[in-house]
Amino acid sequence: MSLSNRSTLTQYLIEQRRRFPSASGDLNALLLEVALACKSIARSVAFGELGGVMGDASVDAAQGGAVNVQGEVQKKLDVLSNDVFVRMNEWAGHLAGMASEEMEQPSQIPAQYPRGKYLLVFDPLDGSSNIDVNVSVGSIFSILRAPDDVIASGRDVVEADFLQPGATQVAAGYALYGPTTMLVLSVGNGVAGFTLHPNLGEFVLTHPDIQVPPDTREFAINASNSRFWEPPVKRYVDECLAGATGPRGKDFNMRWIASMVAEAHRILMRGGVFMYPRDTKDPSKPGRLRLLYEANPIGFIMEQAGGRASTGRQPMLGVVPSSLHQRIGLVFGSRNEVERIERYHHEPVKNDFNTPLFAERSLFRN
Repeated sequence: MSLSNRSTLTQYLIEQRRRFPSASGDLNALLLEVALACKSIARSVAFGELGGVMGDASVDAAQGGAVNVQGEVQKKLDVLSNDVFVRMNEWAGHLAGMASEEMEQPSQIPAQYPRGKYLLVFDPLDGSSNIDVNVSVGSIFSILRAPDDVIASGRDVVEADFLQPGATQVAAGYALYGPTTMLVLSVGNGVAGFTLHPNLGEFVLTHPDIQVPPDTREFAINASNSRFWEPPVKRYVDECLAGATGPRGKDFNMRWIASMVAEAHRILMRGGVFMYPRDTKDPSKPGRLRLLYEANPIGFIMEQAGGRASTGRQPMLGVVPSSLHQRIGLVFGSRNEVERIERYHHEPVKNDFNTPLFAERSLFRN
C-alpha cells in the first residue's frame, strides 16, 4: 500500500499542534506513548492462546488479584494490559498520575521519574469477557489536565483530582483489536481513525473526519434486561420493534456485541444508537458503565463526530463525577435518536393498558 497520500499518527498530531503555536508538544508525546501501549496490547491479543495469556487471572496476579475493584473477575489480559498502560506512560514526564478500571486507587508516578501536567484514565481492555470467544475487544483512554496545584507542587494525585466533567477532556480515544487494529482519536478537533500498518508498525490515517449520521435504523441494547428497563427505554425499544407499521414508520435492526468499543466503532462507521441505560436490576448502581474511563471518552468522541452522548436525562459530558469508579447509564450515537430518548425521559409516563377493559371504545360503530 502506498503511503504517499496518507499521514501517520505522528504527522497528524504535528498538524493538530500547529493550531496552537505555543503548545509544548507534551500532549503529542503522551498520545504517542498511549499508541505504543495499544500496539503492545494488540500484539498480545493477536497471539491469543498461543501467547499463554488467555483465561482468568490467578489469585496471585498483580494489580488486585483475580477480582478487580469493580467486583469483576479479571482475565489475564486485563492484568497484562493494565500493566502495559502503566509502565509505558509513567516514565516520560508527561503525567501527574493515572487511574484505571483495574486499580482501586490512582497510580502515582514513581519518584525517579519527572511529573507532568496531564492525567490519564483508561479501561485497559474493554470487552475482555469476550476474549475467549475471539470477539473484538479494545482499550479506552481519556486525557485530562491536572489541577493547577498538582502541576505547581508536584504532589501525589488523589481521587478528587480526577473528578472532572467530560467536557474538560483534552483528548480521548480507543484502540480496537479486531481483524485490523485501529486507533480512533479526538484532540478536540473532530475524530480521526488510524489503522495499524502490519508491515511498518505505524498507525496510518485511514478515516479522516469521521461523522456519525444523524439518523439511523439500528439500535443496540441488551434485551435480556428488558424487564428492568424504565418506561422511556421500553417505549423507545417497543416503537423500534413495531417497525414500519408502528409509530416510527420504518423497520429497525437490533445489534448487540457486548463489547462497547466494538459497538462504538460500528456506530461511528455507519450510525446507530447504543443503550446501556439505568435500570432497576440493581438499585444500588445508577448504571453499569464507568463514567470516567468508559462513558466520558466514548461520549467525547461521539460528540466530536457530530453524534450525541447522554445519560438519557442529561448530556453525558456535563455530569460532574462523584467518585473514581462511578457507574452511570449511557446512551450514545446518532443525534436524532439520542435526543428522542432524552425527550421520552422528560415526558410524563403514559399508562399503557393493553386489556379490553381499558381499551378505547364507543357505543357507536362506523
